[in-house]
Amino acid sequence: MTNLRLAVLASGRGSNLGALMAAQREPDARFEIVLVAGDKPEALALRIAEEAGIATLALDPRGYADRARFDADLFARIAAYAPDLVVLAGFMRILDAAAMAPWIGRMINIHPSLLPKYRGLKTHERAIRSGDEVHGASVHFVTPELDGGPVISHVEMPIEAGDTPASLAARLLPLEHRLLAATVDLIARRRIALAGNRVDFDGAQLEAPLRLAGRSLAP
Repeated sequence: MTNLRLAVLASGRGSNLGALMAAQREPDARFEIVLVAGDKPEALALRIAEEAGIATLALDPRGYADRARFDADLFARIAAYAPDLVVLAGFMRILDAAAMAPWIGRMINIHPSLLPKYRGLKTHERAIRSGDEVHGASVHFVTPELDGGPVISHVEMPIEAGDTPASLAARLLPLEHRLLAATVDLIARRRIALAGNRVDFDGAQLEAPLRLAGRSLAP
């Protein structure tokens, strides 16, 4: 089985990128990062990739007439690296539907909530304000609906008395890293696929998102 080729899109510090880079160094890894791209040339994620010898691409949206033209150019350049999967790892832009259309089923995103709860921003604050006892993160296939694509996997954690959005985010982040790496690993092993509006796991429809236990995912 050939390794899955990943393109990672990031806008910030690159902590999820770092988790994927660590995972690809494991002896039994089945994926490799061939490109890290971003919309902020100063993003730390790009520096991390450069230091690791991974190809990088930085495009400034301010140089384009509109979002559609930026996204069209971005994905045309990504396509030149022939990735099998695009991973949005802290990429803080809403993508143009036409640009993403050819990539549906080949693009995933990690989101800091238990989707379908709390799409969009300020998820930790919203979970606390709603009085939730449990919070978490999700990996989902990307579709034109914001944070609305079929969910592949979840990781859960309790909300503790006295938690703030900052403390909740800090405790969740290591779990996000494990969730993303485990999900990409399953995709790389061809065990996960998008089938219409549903997720197939080992050839059968997944009735609920996979759950992370330790470093492994299971129904």
